[in-house]
This record gives sequence, structure tokens and C-alpha cells, in this order.
Amino acid sequence: MIRPPLNSPGQLLRDQMKEGIVVMPGAFSALTALAAYKQGAKAAYLSGGAITNNLLGVPDIALASLNEFASTAAQACQVAPIPMIADADTGFGETWNTVRTVIEMERAGLAGIHLEDQISPKRCGHLDGKAVIPAAQMVSKLRAATEAKRDPSFIIIARTDAYGVEGIEAAIDRAKAYVQAGADAIFPEGLTNQQEFEHFRRSIDVPLLANMTEFGKTPLISAKEFEELGYEMVIFPVTALRVMLKAVEEFYAELLLTGTQKGWIEKMRTRQELYETIDYADYTAKDQGWQ
Repeated sequence: MIRPPLNSPGQLLRDQMKEGIVVMPGAFSALTALAAYKQGAKAAYLSGGAITNNLLGVPDIALASLNEFASTAAQACQVAPIPMIADADTGFGETWNTVRTVIEMERAGLAGIHLEDQISPKRCGHLDGKAVIPAAQMVSKLRAATEAKRDPSFIIIARTDAYGVEGIEAAIDRAKAYVQAGADAIFPEGLTNQQEFEHFRRSIDVPLLANMTEFGKTPLISAKEFEELGYEMVIFPVTALRVMLKAVEEFYAELLLTGTQKGWIEKMRTRQELYETIDYADYTAKDQGWQ
């Protein structure tokens, strides 16, 4: 049901990390965040790529704005009472843009965000041809982001894409500098095997977030395996969007071929199941109670 966002969601997520690895399904709308919650997710991740694909139908190349990201986050946080981390790209600009990003994303009700050290327009972390800003420039952004937090428990995660550009040791050096600048956690992007994830873990003392995207540079690694490697969070950013798009395209193709949805009745949520997901009966009951 729609409600105000959680109080101190960052602290709730920090508490979850103490109990074991936090598995964060990727969401890209209020409905998908709610669906993740209804299926038992204790936390969720709002993917910038998936939000951009879903809202605009374009690639993840910095075409979506801070307002679009923050609006999606606010809508999700009002219906899914679980801590959520959101992609905040490069902070949507330079240092002062990063300050505003933190203010808006925290106001939306998020537990935290991650900021990356790519140049803008950024590229998907698992594509070639990336470029990163100087480490000192990212340090300045992180200092500004940390200072902009209202709730000390709001989590600032520094994502580094330096592995694919400068190598793993340079990426680790950057991560250490980012921690010194105030980052609460580190997100090493684009690693290619478990040994590299383990090496990163041995080198960094703060919580680590792993990206378990499919069809990328990282092989499929389970949440349990990441936990054994010492990681506190694992995200599955675009998985749900890919599953949805495949189903939608297959349905459209059959509908246009046959002119009927009969073949899909058993594959879809019924009207009642949809209403149960969105708590329709609770809204009706509240409405009657206010009369």
C-alpha cells in the first residue's frame, strides 16, 4: 500500500548486511519494486540502465535525468517498504550536481546510491570503450556527496570502472582513495572471475557490492558464492527487465499473428492476482473507513 518512505532505510540495510549477504533483485518501477517485496525480497536495487530502457526506450548513455531517476525511486519507496539502493550514474554532472543528487535521492526515501567514476556520457559497465575520470576528481565528488547526506546512515557506494581501463591494482588503489574520501561501500565493476572478486575483498575493508548481471564480463556466480567471498551485497540489475521484455515481445508477436490472447491466459497474472499484488482490497477498505 502507498505509505511514507521508511525511516532511516540506510540503517536497516546496514543491519541486514550484518546478518549475511543482501540479495537485491533489480527493479525499474514502483510495480516491479512492489513485486520483489511481495515475493520476499528484503531489499531491492533500482537499476539506472533498466530505468532508462523502461522510461525512455533508449540505451543507458546518460539520457535519463536526475528528476526521472529520483521520481522513479520515490514512487518505488512509497509502495515497497524495504531498503533500496539506486544507481545514480556519475552524479548527473560535476560536484555540485552530485550534491543535489544525494539530496534528491535521499529525499526519495532510498537507503543509498552508488556513484561511478566514468566520464559522462557513461557506458554500461560491461561494455568495452569505457573511460574514467581522474581519481582526484572522483574523490572530490565523494567528499561532496558525504557532506550532503542528512541521515548519516544513508549509504554512499563508490563504483569504480577502472578495472577495464587501468587494471585491477589501479581499481583497488582508487577504491582505497574513495573510502578515504568517505565512501561507505565499494562497487568494483566488470571483474571477470572469482579470484578477482576475492582479491578485491582482501584489499578493501568496507562493505562490497557485486554486480551479477547476465551476458556481461562476470561469469554467473551465486549469492552464496559471493557471500563466501566476503561480499555484503549482490545486485541483479536488469534481469527482471530482460525476462519481462522477452515475455512481452513473444506475446505481442502471437497477438498480432492470431488476433487473440487465448494462448497466454495461463501465462499471465489474473485480475485477482494483480489486485492482490497492488493491495486493491486494502485501498477500498481504507476508503470506506474514512467515510
